[in-house]
Amino acid sequence: QLQASGGGLVQAGGSLRLSCAASERTFNSRAMGWFRQAPGKEREFVGAIWYNGNTYYADSVKGRFTISRDKAKNTVYLQMNSLKPEDTAVYYCAADKNLILSSIRQSEHYDYWGQGTLVTVSS
Repeated sequence: QLQASGGGLVQAGGSLRLSCAASERTFNSRAMGWFRQAPGKEREFVGAIWYNGNTYYADSVKGRFTISRDKAKNTVYLQMNSLKPEDTAVYYCAADKNLILSSIRQSEHYDYWGQGTLVTVSS
């Protein structure tokens, strides 16, 4: 129900845009989020878009990453600018129909997950 794409290898300071294609039913979830997991680390919140269009970001990416959505394509995007080596990770998109706002940063509250796409930032 979720298909993430757009990962790749980029130099530090560069940009990438990830896409998360969803079924129409999943796209109309309460929230769609982006998480990432670096080797040897726990999965962490990157950002999310609430059903009303409000967006929320982790402090580590605020000002560099932007989440947007295209309702006609049932797709959510993660635009990543000024990438740093520490942004290297597998990025996952997720969705949940019943999420409450206070849980938006917590991966365990998302029911639907994409397969992940690898982002590698070289120094």
